[in-house]
Parts: sequence; structure tokens; C-alpha cells
Amino acid sequence: MSHHSHAAGVYPALSYRDPAAALDWLESAFGFERLMEARMPDGNLVHAEMKLGNGVIMLGPSHPQMGWTSPLDLPAVNQSVYVVVDDPDSHCAQARGAGAEIVREPNDTPYGSREYGVKDLEGHIWSFGTYVPQLTPSGEVAAVSS
Repeated sequence: MSHHSHAAGVYPALSYRDPAAALDWLESAFGFERLMEARMPDGNLVHAEMKLGNGVIMLGPSHPQMGWTSPLDLPAVNQSVYVVVDDPDSHCAQARGAGAEIVREPNDTPYGSREYGVKDLEGHIWSFGTYVPQLTPSGEVAAVSS
């Protein structure tokens, strides 16, 4: 196995009880494209990577021995994934058509974004919208003024 050295980035890693079903669902509901899949000899998926635009997520099976079960087992939502899309309204319609539970209808925010919130097939919370974090010319996050 090779390890590559790249500039720092953030790559959300999500665990699913049924990661193979999650691959199919994330593809049909949210429009993610498969980049790679690693499987055991028995065919069980152990790691996958998917992209949407320039963003990449990683996913795999939940690991109860590490306390990773499912977001459904958490007492309250303590994380979510935000994905930038050009047209949140049509993206929401696609997700709804695939059976996604919309938890926040498309809306305009005070910070100039159009976005919506949704639960995936295992309860992970996702937000899709037009907001792009502001970066300085050096690539660092800029201070946000209100």
C-alpha cells in the first residue's frame, strides 16, 4: 500500500452498517460518483471513496468495538457534512425522489447561501448549499465579518 503526501485537506469519513447499500444510495440520492472500493476476499466492502465536484468523502463499515455504531445511536446530532452544489432546489428534489428525509427545506440564509438539510439512509445529517467558505490568497480560511 502506498501513502501519498499532499497538501492538507478535510475528507469526511462516514461509517455505515451497510456500506455497500450506502454507496448505491449516495450515488442515486445525492449524485456522488464512485472513485474506489476496497473489499475483503468475501466481497464485504471495507473502504470506499466517492466524489461530488471537487469534494471527496470516505466511507466504510461501522466498528462497534471502537464505539462507532450509527448516528441513530447518538443522543443528539453532533456533526454533519456540508457540500457545495450549484442548485440546492433541484438537488433537494433528486434526494427527495430517492427517498431521503428532508429535515430542512431549501431556504435562503442570512449569510447569502441557498441550502437544505437531509438525513441519509442511516441517519447522517447532510447540508447542501451554495455557501463556499472564504479563503485568502494563501489558501487559509479568511476571517468572517458580520
